[in-house]
Amino acid sequence: MSPSYKVAGIGNAIVDVLAHSDDSFLDIMGIGKGIMQLVERERAEILYAAMNDRKQAPGGSVANTLAGLGHLGLKTAFMGRVHDDALGRYYADALAAGGTDFVNAPVPDGELPTSRSMIFVSPDGERSMNTYLGISAELGPDDVPDTVASGAEILFLEGYLFDKDKGKDAFLKAAQLCKAAGGQAGIALSDPFCVDRHRDDFRKLVAEQMDYVIGNVHEWASLYQTEDLETALAHAAADCGLVVCTRSGDDVILIRDEERVEVPVHRVTPVDATGAGDQFAAGFLYGLSTGRDLETCGRMGVICAGEVIGHMGPRPETDTYDLFRQAGLV
Repeated sequence: MSPSYKVAGIGNAIVDVLAHSDDSFLDIMGIGKGIMQLVERERAEILYAAMNDRKQAPGGSVANTLAGLGHLGLKTAFMGRVHDDALGRYYADALAAGGTDFVNAPVPDGELPTSRSMIFVSPDGERSMNTYLGISAELGPDDVPDTVASGAEILFLEGYLFDKDKGKDAFLKAAQLCKAAGGQAGIALSDPFCVDRHRDDFRKLVAEQMDYVIGNVHEWASLYQTEDLETALAHAAADCGLVVCTRSGDDVILIRDEERVEVPVHRVTPVDATGAGDQFAAGFLYGLSTGRDLETCGRMGVICAGEVIGHMGPRPETDTYDLFRQAGLV
């Protein structure tokens, strides 16, 4: 039987709330520029109230990637956890409207509220993220339907969810189901601090369960505890069959077995850097799922990342498949 989904993902189900701001506003509000900070419920409500001209979108790293893949015409599914509140119902409906199956019903009664991230976008395109994790961080193995995990050609996991044991258990269950059915499982490392907190478990996951891993320079350096990128990548390639390293404005490095390619990026000043990594993953996974060679996978990722930083919001607004066509990739 053919798989039900080209790509299925597990990640934080977070409503992104975006607004423009200047550096003085960030200083006044005590917001760290260009980083992601976790905030408590009360702080989240204060920041939400301080936002002007809010733009709302269903977010979370893996969900953004799946939306990019759906935009390219692939059948996708998302496993995540939202509360049965206004934001949760909005999230589920918006994800479905974008073409991704949201396979978990909103959770009623007494649970934490739906997760949200208040993202302040500076004039230079930097985004300062203030995330209230809420219910999404409670995801566990019961949120992984067997038929979805085993029915995916490619499984994509979000490193942020590795912070809790039940998140790790959910990843393990999904990866084993996917691989047992002949699929490929992979992860985005997501955050160097998360890698620091769970280094041994991440290494074990990468070496024993993952067919591909995407990380940036800082995440790979953290995983293998070295400042030398080549040393880190050598360790990574020994552990995992397909390694991808993004380098914020520099060439992307992709290594599969004995093959290594470096794909240049076109440097531009971003309007909003939100979602660049997520959409790189979308382009890369599109190439992987459709049997492209390693360089083409990387180029597709770079094109999708370049598109999304040209406008507000973490999801594509132009026809990315047409951009592939213009670049001679399809």
